[in-house]
Amino acid sequence: MRLMFKNKKRKIDPDTTDTLIGEGTVFEGKIRSEAGIRVEGRIVGDIECTGDVIVGEKGVLYSNIHARHVELAGIVHGNVTAQGQLTIRSTGKLYGNLTAQRLNIEAGAVFQGSSKMTGGEQPEHVAPPAEQPATASGNAQQVAQSAGGSDHVLKAW
Repeated sequence: MRLMFKNKKRKIDPDTTDTLIGEGTVFEGKIRSEAGIRVEGRIVGDIECTGDVIVGEKGVLYSNIHARHVELAGIVHGNVTAQGQLTIRSTGKLYGNLTAQRLNIEAGAVFQGSSKMTGGEQPEHVAPPAEQPATASGNAQQVAQSAGGSDHVLKAW
């Protein structure tokens, strides 16, 4: 007798959003997912996702997020790492550090933290240009002299 049902592990598509934390839902704990996650509710806990994470306008997270791509239209308190692109929409707020290969911050968005870009090659050491004193010309020179200064008031810092 043949088995009609075989235990096949379904391949998960990271381009799909299989998990939705809806508005009015509060989740506490760590989330690990191979497919995409969309959050319109509240999460307290870290997110590790091989797919994409989308935080909708109603989403509020107290989380460190690590995902393929991240889009923020809501509020995140925590550090965000995107293997690809991180987008902070005009309604989005990120209070934490970010690491991403590509970064897009729309006008009106809030970002308080530090950023680190990945994936770019480090240039070989390039010597800084030799310092050359700046010389005043035109109106700048006249203003400096009329203020009791000399031709050597302006210097390159």
